Amino acid sequence: MDQKIEIRPVVISEHYAAVSKMMEELHIHEHSLFDKTAAWSDIKDSYMRHVIKMQEEFEGTFLVAYAGNNPIGFIFGYVEDQDDSRIEVYMGKELYVSDGYVAKEMRGNGIYRQLNTELERIYIDKGVKRICRFTLVNNTSARKFMDHEGYVVTRLLYEKWL
Repeated sequence: MDQKIEIRPVVISEHYAAVSKMMEELHIHEHSLFDKTAAWSDIKDSYMRHVIKMQEEFEGTFLVAYAGNNPIGFIFGYVEDQDDSRIEVYMGKELYVSDGYVAKEMRGNGIYRQLNTELERIYIDKGVKRICRFTLVNNTSARKFMDHEGYVVTRLLYEKWL
């Protein structure tokens, strides 16, 4: 790829339409991997309220990758404080990476890696020592990325749909 990629933080509420469009693309992709993923039209309002709240109240960071003026990907994370009800030895701030996506035509160019590296840097500078994230079991590209970046599987979520 010849075009320079720029990564910038954005305030979700100030870029609502663009963020919502990228979130919709993420949900369409997730639905292709898991048919129980809700339609974006059914959850858009409540999910956008949620991410705005996480950004405003839980030290959230929404980073957007731009090629020129075109948004081509994003990553979003926020801080969760652990309390003494957890069973792990780590207590303190934890970065939860809740969403991330790169436009299909831009994948394979290291854009998500750049987004992730910048997000981690921001929160490492804030003193975070633990990063948690989920992905669908059949999202092999995300799992490969996380394995390569030093993430390890610590729990498996089992579901039974009735």
